[in-house]
Amino acid sequence: MILFLHHRYRTTGGEEQAVQDLLWLVREHLGEEAEMLERRSELVGRTAAAAGLIGGGLRPQEVAAAVRRSGARIVHAHNLHPTFGWRSLAAARSAGAAVVMHIHQYRLVCAIGVCFRDGAQCTRCHGRNTLPGIVLNCRGSRVQAAAYGAGLMLWQRRMAAQAAAFVVPSSFAHERLLGIGAPIGQTFVVPNVTREQAGAPRDRTPDGPALLAARLVPEKGIETAIEACRIAGVKLVVAGEGPERARLQNDAGTVTFAGHLGHEALSRLRATASVELVPSLAAETFGLAAAEAMAAGLPVAASRVGALPELVPAEWLAPPGDSRALAAAITAIRRDPVAGAKALARARARTSPLVVAPALADVYAHARPGR
Repeated sequence: MILFLHHRYRTTGGEEQAVQDLLWLVREHLGEEAEMLERRSELVGRTAAAAGLIGGGLRPQEVAAAVRRSGARIVHAHNLHPTFGWRSLAAARSAGAAVVMHIHQYRLVCAIGVCFRDGAQCTRCHGRNTLPGIVLNCRGSRVQAAAYGAGLMLWQRRMAAQAAAFVVPSSFAHERLLGIGAPIGQTFVVPNVTREQAGAPRDRTPDGPALLAARLVPEKGIETAIEACRIAGVKLVVAGEGPERARLQNDAGTVTFAGHLGHEALSRLRATASVELVPSLAAETFGLAAAEAMAAGLPVAASRVGALPELVPAEWLAPPGDSRALAAAITAIRRDPVAGAKALARARARTSPLVVAPALADVYAHARPGR
């Protein structure tokens, strides 16, 4: 039995999807019973959130009770802030489970998890020195910035000490975490899984639009994609919501903003697109949108940043923020009749359940209680 712990964010993103996909993988491909103990940010008030961060977690007895009730041998922990904290992991261990800590972002050190601010990558915070994030008010609220900074400073090492193994989605993420002083121990690289893999390369419409599926925030490089499509003479459909939408719509001319789309609607858009864009400015720890597109047989033009070069072929990459280079990659992909086959082969080799399941099984074997 595997018990997942996850504190959901206020805004749904790639990490939420990755957690659900891993839960599915454990049940369907590892043959393990698995369940989720979940908390939600929208149900937690500011006072409780601050108390959880500064106090190292709230209600750890709930986790211990869930371990005993389910007979979980592994607690697979994902986002633990603000209310799970190190105390929940310690409670899981006291109840007899081993802890695997899955680090999807840089939140062990960075209060906003993305190491990006003011239009550029930022690694000012290092190890337990989270003072830059407080001084710069990275959370956008002085109270939140202080609570996160203090919580990370106080409990970062104690939280990491509870884990028998760590999981990251890419080699780049591992290197960046070490570089910013995250106190991680034995670490395994396990790519995010893509549930749906096309059976064969599909026929693409050469003159289909470009698609961008992302949260509309500065680090996703939406403006670079808009300008690249203007240069390449390609229509662009943007699927997603976020605080930048109103400003981007005012400046984007003929770009279609489709809003947040469910899985089926996004799949239909991918079936009509000629290329998907992932023009990130920040150092992505994985790039789930790129992986899902390629698993559907849709080639991807992306930024050469973070973990994206581990997923996307080198000839489809452009320097982050370089709209002309991205336009050239878009044009080359649309002219390549076997680009869809290349994308699908890449996804099968890196993110298929048959590849990811054994890698995750190795992590659980390493972390087993009593080892």
